[in-house]
Amino acid sequence: MLRKLLKHEFRATGRIMLPMYLVLLVTALGSNLAGRKMLGPSDILNILGVLIIMAFGFAICGVLLMSFVLMIQRFYKNLLQDEGYLMFTLPVSIHQHIWSKVIVSSVWFIATVLAIIAASLIVAFQGGFLRELFDFLRYFFEGLQKLKISEALNGTVYLLEFAILMFLSLVAFSLQFYAALAAGHSRANHKMLWSVVWFFGFQFALQFAGSLLIMGLDRMNFFRFFDCFDGLTPAAAIHVGLLLAIVCAVIYGAIFYAVTTFFLKKHLNLE
Repeated sequence: MLRKLLKHEFRATGRIMLPMYLVLLVTALGSNLAGRKMLGPSDILNILGVLIIMAFGFAICGVLLMSFVLMIQRFYKNLLQDEGYLMFTLPVSIHQHIWSKVIVSSVWFIATVLAIIAASLIVAFQGGFLRELFDFLRYFFEGLQKLKISEALNGTVYLLEFAILMFLSLVAFSLQFYAALAAGHSRANHKMLWSVVWFFGFQFALQFAGSLLIMGLDRMNFFRFFDCFDGLTPAAAIHVGLLLAIVCAVIYGAIFYAVTTFFLKKHLNLE
C-alpha cells in the first residue's frame, strides 16, 4: 500500500515540480545565450539580457521555495484538512502515510539540487566547456585508476555514508515541520498559529535538553571515551565522524517521528 501512496504523491507533486524544473532549465539556456550574445553595445539587448539572467535567478529561488512549500502543503492538505477524512479511512497505517510524505519530499529536495546543478552547467556552457569537462573527467578517472584498493574502497564508503547522512537529514528536516503541524492541529481553534508555536517550542526544548545532556555527560567525564580515537588514521576518523552524524540524524528524526505519530493517532482534530 505504501507503493500506491508514493505513486499518488509523486503524481500529485510532479504536476507542480516538473514544469518548474523545465522553466529553470529554459531560463538557464536563456541566461547562457544572454551572456554570450546580448550583453554588448546595444542598450536594448543589454536590458533584455539582464532581465533574462534575473529570471534565471528568480527561477532558482522559485524552485527551492516550491520544494519547501510543497513539503508542508501536501502534509497539511492531504492529512490535516478535509482530505484527511478520506485518507484516514483507507486501509493504510499512520506510519505509511508519514513515510509516503517524507520519502516524496526528500526525493524532490534531491531532484531540486540536481536540477540547479544541471541549470548552472547550462549557464556555464561555452565553446570550450565540453573540452574542459572531458579533460577534467579524464584526469579524474586516471586518478582513480592510480588509487590503491583500500583508498578506492574508503572513497566509495565515504560517498555511501554521506548519501545516507544527506537522506536522513532531509527526512529529519521534513519531520520537524510535520510534528509541529500535527501538534498544532490537535487544538480546536487557531491551528496554524498553534503549529508555529509548537515548532519553535520543539526547537527550544531540543536545544535546552541537548545542552543539559552535554553538560551532564561532561560532568560524568563521558567525553574521555573519545580519547580512544586519538590513534585513528585520518580515513578512520572521517568514517567515525560520518557515522556519529548519521546516529545524531537518526535520533533527531526519531524524536519528531514519534511526536508526529503520537498526535496523528491520539489527538488529531480535523473539525
